[in-house]
Amino acid sequence: MTTTAELLKGAAELFPGEVVTSAHVRHIDLPSAGRFALITLDNGLDHTKPTTFGPQSLANLSDAIDQVEQEAADGTITGVGITGKPFIFAVGADLKGVELLKNHSDALAIGKGGHDVFKRIAALAVPTFAYYNGAAMGGGVEVGLHCRYRTVSRALPAFSLPEVFLGLVPGWGGCTLLPNLIGADRAVSVIIENSLNQNKQLKGEQVYELGIADAIFEGADFLEQSLVWTAAVLRGEIEILRPEVDRGEAWDAAVARGRFIADSKVHGAAPAAYRALEIIAAVKDGDLEAGFAAEDTALADLIMGGELRSGIYAFNLVQKRGKRPAGAPDKSLARPVTKVGVVGAGLMASQLALLFARRLEVPVVLTDIDQERIDKGVGYVHDEIGKLLGKGRINQDKANRLKALVSGHLDKATAFGDADFVIEAVFEEIGVKQQVFAELEAVVSPTTVLATNTSSLSVTEMASKLEHPERVVGFHFFNPVAILPLLEIVRGEQTDDASLATAFGVAKKLKKTAVLVKDAPAFVVNRILTRFMGEIQTVIDEGTPVEVAEKAIEPLGLPMSPLVLLELVGPAIGLHVSETLHGAFPDRFTVSPNLAAIVKAGKRGFYVYSGGNPAKPELDPEVAALLVQGDTVLTQEQVRARVLDAVAQEIGLMLDEGVVAEAQDIDLCLITGAGWPFHLGGVTPYLDREGVSERVNGKPFLAPGVASVPA
Repeated sequence: MTTTAELLKGAAELFPGEVVTSAHVRHIDLPSAGRFALITLDNGLDHTKPTTFGPQSLANLSDAIDQVEQEAADGTITGVGITGKPFIFAVGADLKGVELLKNHSDALAIGKGGHDVFKRIAALAVPTFAYYNGAAMGGGVEVGLHCRYRTVSRALPAFSLPEVFLGLVPGWGGCTLLPNLIGADRAVSVIIENSLNQNKQLKGEQVYELGIADAIFEGADFLEQSLVWTAAVLRGEIEILRPEVDRGEAWDAAVARGRFIADSKVHGAAPAAYRALEIIAAVKDGDLEAGFAAEDTALADLIMGGELRSGIYAFNLVQKRGKRPAGAPDKSLARPVTKVGVVGAGLMASQLALLFARRLEVPVVLTDIDQERIDKGVGYVHDEIGKLLGKGRINQDKANRLKALVSGHLDKATAFGDADFVIEAVFEEIGVKQQVFAELEAVVSPTTVLATNTSSLSVTEMASKLEHPERVVGFHFFNPVAILPLLEIVRGEQTDDASLATAFGVAKKLKKTAVLVKDAPAFVVNRILTRFMGEIQTVIDEGTPVEVAEKAIEPLGLPMSPLVLLELVGPAIGLHVSETLHGAFPDRFTVSPNLAAIVKAGKRGFYVYSGGNPAKPELDPEVAALLVQGDTVLTQEQVRARVLDAVAQEIGLMLDEGVVAEAQDIDLCLITGAGWPFHLGGVTPYLDREGVSERVNGKPFLAPGVASVPA
C-alpha cells in the first residue's frame, strides 16, 4: 500500500514550481500546563505572498507531525498548536500545480494526501489547537477544523471556503467537518452561499459567532492571549461546551436550501455546489471517514473537469493579468494627479466623484449647467460618505476629510484650472461631448488628461476637433461604480503614452481592473453583450416566446437573465448602444422594433414582479400587448446555439481587429465588468469546451491546457 510520504513525493514531482511552506516546531512552557508544541506555517515570504499547501508543503507538515506525535507519545508535551506567519494563517491548496494534473489518479492523490496529513492532527494523543491569526481560506480553514479547539483574531480580514466558487469542493475535511461542528445550515452558508455570492469572506467576529472558533482575541497580542487561553483549557479551568448539532429535519432543510441557492446562481450548469451538497447530506450521521472518502472522489472528479480549469484560469486572470494590464505604457511616464474634475453632477458623475475622493484622497470638483444640479450631486456624495460613517466603514475624522475634498462650481475655469485629470459623464451624444471637451481645453493646463466615460462612442472622434487630442483617453466604468471592478481604458488614435500611463496610474489607485482597449465601437463588454442580447431580441421578434428565449441561456449559469440585465441597464441605453453598433456593423447588429416600442412606451423592462418578489418575474401584460412577433418559433437548444455562435463570431472578429491583446482580455472584461461566472472562465473556455469556437471560427480561442486539462 502506498504511504502518505510516497504519495506526496510523487505529487511533488508533478509540481516543480511549488512555493514551499515550512512547518516550524518550537516549544513553549505554559504556566502550570506543561510543555507545549507550536507549529508555525511559513513560506518565508511576506504577507503579500500567502502561505499555501502543495505536496512538499504537506510533506513538511507531515514531518512536523511526526515529531510532535512522538513527543505526545513520550509524554513530553501536553498539547499542540498550529498558527501562521504574520497576517496569514494559510490560504489553501497551491492551485498552480493543480492546473498541471493530467489524470484522475494524480488528482485523487492530492485529495488523499491532504486528508492523510490533516487526519493525523486529529489523531494526536494530546489536545490540539488552531490559532487563526490572519487570512485563512480553503485548506487553511480545514487544517484548523481537524484540531480540537480554535481561536480567531478579531483583526482577521478574510476567512472562507472558496472552493465552490472556483469549481471544487472543500476536499480536505471542509464538507464533512464543518456541518458536524456548526450544523448543516451554517455550513451551507459558508460553503455554498458565500462562495456563490462572489466568494464572500468572513471577518474574525463572524467566524467566532458561527461557532467555528471557540474564543476570539484582539489582533495586537492574539497569539499571546491564545496561549494564555490554551493553558487555562489544558489546566481544566475552561471547558468548551458546543451546542448539539441538529441531525433531524433541520439538516435536510439546510441541504434543500443549498440546492435552491445553487439553482438560482448556476441553474445546474456547474457541478461543484451540487457535489458539495451531496457530501453534506451524506455526513448527517456523523460518519467522518465516509465523508472524507467522498471528498477525495469529488475532488478528483472536479479537478479533471472543465469547470475547475476555467475557474483557475479566471482566478489567475483577475489576480495576475488584472494587476499587470497587457499593453499598458511604462508607469514611469504617468503624471501625478493632485486634483480631479468631474463634468456633470448626475448619478453616474456623483458615483465617480465619491470613488475618486475615497481612493485618491485629492480634491474633486463637480460642474453642471446649474447650481441646483451641482448641489444635488455634491449632496449625494456627502450623504454616501455619511452612510459609510454610519456603517462603521470610516471614522468621523475620515468622513470630515472626505466631505471637505468634494465641492462643486458653475464656472469650469475656476473648477478645473488646476486639475490634473478631468472626466466627463454627460449625455451620450457625440456633439455634446465634443462641445464639453472644447470648453475644457480652453481652461485646463496643457498636461491635464481629459477622460470620457463613454460606453460606446468613438474617443478619436470626440477628440478630433481639439488642439491637443493626444491628451484624451477613454475611461469607461461599469455600473454600479463601487462594485464592478472593470475599467476599460481606451486609446484613441492620437492618445499619447503619458496620458495613457496617467490613466492606468489613476485606475490602479482606484483599485480597478484596467484593460487596454482599442477605440472600436462599444469597446469590449457592451459590444459582446449587445450582440448577445441582440440575438435574444431577434429570436423574440421572429416569433420565439419570451420565456423560451430566456430559459435557453440558463445552462450558462449567468448572474442574471438577458432581459433582467436589460432592465438593469435600462432599455433606452440598450437601444442606444444597439443603434450605435448597428451603424458600425449593420450586417451583425440589429435594432429590435419591439425594444424601440418598449422604450417609446416608457417601460422599464419586459417584466413585472408579483408581490414585488425579484425572484418571480412575469411578462408585463402591457409589454406583451406591444410585442409584434413573426411565426418562426425556435427551441431552447436552437436559441442557445444561435446566441453562442453569434458571441463566438463577434469575439473572433474583435480579436482580428485588435480590440484587445488576447482572448484572455475578453474574459477578464466579462468577469470583472459583467459578472460572468468563474466556472465559464469568462466565456472563451466555455465556447472552446462546447465546440462552438471550432464550429464558427475554425479554431479554439485558447491553446490546449489553457483553461482545460493538458493533453
